[in-house]
Amino acid sequence: MDKSQALYSFWSGFGLVAYDENTVPDDAVMPYITYSSNTDSLGGPLTLYGSLWYKSYSWEEISKKTEEIAEFIYKMKPIPIKGGYLWITKGSPFAQRMSDPSDDLIRRMYININAEFLTAY
Repeated sequence: MDKSQALYSFWSGFGLVAYDENTVPDDAVMPYITYSSNTDSLGGPLTLYGSLWYKSYSWEEISKKTEEIAEFIYKMKPIPIKGGYLWITKGSPFAQRMSDPSDDLIRRMYININAEFLTAY
């Protein structure tokens, strides 16, 4: 698994469709996840982010999914990738509620993670 595949694997592991933030199809149906897919090599963590997108009157479901992701990160081990490992930890602040001025029903949770690519290249 390469670095980009590892990021996709992480974000798509929560029961929702995950899209690189630059490839969301026009016909995407909520709920889904979008994520940044920057990569690097050994030398320090990158700050990356994902967004949960729900259409609802309530924040309850999206908040539960955010907690599920937080618990998973707390318990997870490094992800094996070609040439090493990907280590993911929670960023700070971990999650932020976001509104969407185009639609009052869109609930977005912006999630910060730290990703360290423990590879030589």
